[in-house]
Amino acid sequence: MQISWRERIRGAAKWLYPGLGVKRWFLIVLLGLLLFMSGLFFLWTEGIILTEKIKLVTSFLSAFSPHPGWSFLLLLSGILLLFWGLQQMGNAIAGILLPNHGRRLVEKLYSRRYLEKGPKIVAIGGGTGLSVLLRGLKEYTTNITAVVTVTDDGGSSGRLRDEMGMLPPGDIRNCLLALSDTGPLLEQLFQHRFKGSEGLEGHSFGNLFLAAMT
Repeated sequence: MQISWRERIRGAAKWLYPGLGVKRWFLIVLLGLLLFMSGLFFLWTEGIILTEKIKLVTSFLSAFSPHPGWSFLLLLSGILLLFWGLQQMGNAIAGILLPNHGRRLVEKLYSRRYLEKGPKIVAIGGGTGLSVLLRGLKEYTTNITAVVTVTDDGGSSGRLRDEMGMLPPGDIRNCLLALSDTGPLLEQLFQHRFKGSEGLEGHSFGNLFLAAMT
């Protein structure tokens, strides 16, 4: 389905809505671009980057040209504002899409690309040891496959296995949390165990969630 030019304009105008935190950095980028172009223009009219063929065209502009030092200052200021504005704009967008990213966008992008090129690893095991191993491995690569031996027969996992005839989900829950890139709040939610409630006492939310998905 082809998008009309009016819909494209409406979509672009949404970047100007209040509360996004993007407009200020967009203006900084425009200011940096203006300073950068002004510096280039004045260096051009000073003859520093001027060719013989166009000297006659720009000779009348020399009266408006500041000292070459100011031209270099404008050029440098424009470059700094451009990089700063683009970086902060990226962080603002990342803060909306990834509210728990906790790092600057460029660091997260580099980390993601670096980890995608890591070695391919298959880990086989169970219990607490496998989840601890996976937490360490994911700092070096995202190409990880975990084969979990579900032999847990105690606590919440054992009760769900006996009552619902399903594989014990406890070790799988721990491995999923170990490999996930989530904040501590979600991990606390999945590890939460119910207390003082008949039928739910001793069960963890993560185990019940996996049981509901089977």
